[in-house]
Amino acid sequence: MNDHDAIGPMITQIGARARAAAATLATASAEAKENALNAAADALWDQRATIIAANKQDMAFGAQKGLSPAMMDRLMLDKDRIKGMVDGLRAVAGQTDPVGEVAEEWTQPNGLHIQRVRTPIGVIGVIYESRPNVTADAGALCLKSGNAVILRGGSESFHSSQAIHACLVAGLASAGLPETSIQLIPTRDRAAVTAMLQATDHIDVIVPRGGKGLVGLVQREARVPVFAHLEGICHVYVDGDADLEKAKAVVLNAKTRRTGICGSAETLLVDKAFHDTHGDVLTEALMNAGVEVRADASLKGSVAAQPDDFGKEFLDMIIAAKVVDGVDDAIAHIRQYGSNHTDAIITENDAIAERFFHQLDSAILMRNASTQFADGGEFGMGAEIGIATGKLHARGPVGAVQLTSFKYLVTGDGTVRP
Repeated sequence: MNDHDAIGPMITQIGARARAAAATLATASAEAKENALNAAADALWDQRATIIAANKQDMAFGAQKGLSPAMMDRLMLDKDRIKGMVDGLRAVAGQTDPVGEVAEEWTQPNGLHIQRVRTPIGVIGVIYESRPNVTADAGALCLKSGNAVILRGGSESFHSSQAIHACLVAGLASAGLPETSIQLIPTRDRAAVTAMLQATDHIDVIVPRGGKGLVGLVQREARVPVFAHLEGICHVYVDGDADLEKAKAVVLNAKTRRTGICGSAETLLVDKAFHDTHGDVLTEALMNAGVEVRADASLKGSVAAQPDDFGKEFLDMIIAAKVVDGVDDAIAHIRQYGSNHTDAIITENDAIAERFFHQLDSAILMRNASTQFADGGEFGMGAEIGIATGKLHARGPVGAVQLTSFKYLVTGDGTVRP
C-alpha cells in the first residue's frame, strides 16, 4: 500500500483491532501467554529457512541503499541469530507473569487494606529500524505483559519482519489468543509512522528503537506518550587503578564485539595516571583490531580527534579517545557528551568506582564489564524492547515488567471517611 490517503484509515483500523485484543489479553491466563510464546518459538525454528530467504531480500535492499557494514550486520539474520530469537522467546515465556503481581500492600489505621497491582498498559506502538529481531523481542514482551502491540519495522527489514511476524501470529492462534494481539504495519510508507504518533485513541505509549533521527522525530511529533530510547553514546573510563589485562579485554570487547548495537563503546577515556604507566597500550590494541581511533593529542591514534567526534554515535569500527585527569574529569566529560545510556569504569579502587556510580546518572553504569552487556537478555529479562534513557516510568532495559502499569485495589468493611 503506497496511497498516503489510505494510511490514516489503515492505522485507525489496526488500532481498533489492537484495542479489542488488549481487552482480551488483560485477563488472559499466564498459561495461554506462555503457550503462545513457546509455539511461536517452535514456528520460528521450523520456518528458519523461510526467514533467512526473506532476510536475503532485505540484505539486497540494504546493499542497494548503501547501508554501512555495521548497519548490514544489524540487519543480517542467520541460523545462530534465529536460534537467539528462539531462545529469547522461550526465556520470556518461562518468566513469572507480571500481570496481577502485588507490588506492594499495606493496611491503613482506618482498616482500609490497599494493594498496588501490576496491570497491562494496553496498546503499545513500537517503531524500529533495521534489526528484524526486534519484531520477535517486542512481540514477546508485549504479549507477556498482557499488552497488544503494533509494530512498525524499518524499511530495510521489511521482508524479515513479515516472516518473523507470521510465526508470532501462528503462536497466538495455537494458544487461542487473538491474532490481532501482535500486528505489523504492512507498508514501508513513512506516513504510517506519523499516523501512529497521532493515534491517541488507539495507542497508549510509543517505543522508538533506532538512531537519533528516528527518536528525535518521534519525540518532536508524538502526541502519544513516548518511552525515550536515545542513542547509545557509551563511554569506557580506564582509571589509574585499572588492571591492565581487564582494561584491554573490556575495551576491545566493548568496541569490537558488535559495533552496530547501542551498547557499543563510542568513547574511550584514559586516566593520565594509567597512561603514564602503560602508555598507548589500549589505543594500539584497538588499532591492531582494525578500529579507527580518533585520539586527542595525548594519545596515539589513527587520526587526530575533532571536537565533534566526542558525543558521536559511530556504530562502526571507530572510537574517540581522550586522556582525562582522574575520575572527576571523566565524569565531567560524560556529563557533557553522554546520552545517559551506558557508561563503564575499569578500576580496582572501590572508592573511585563508588564515586563514578554515585556521580553519574546514566540508565546503566558498569564496573569492570563491557558495555555490550547493556541488553535485557543479559540482564535476565529474556529480551528487551530497548534501553530507555528517560527518567519516567521505565529506565534501562525495558522488559515485560517495565511494560506494565498498576492499579490500586482497596478493601474496607463498611468503612466511611469522617
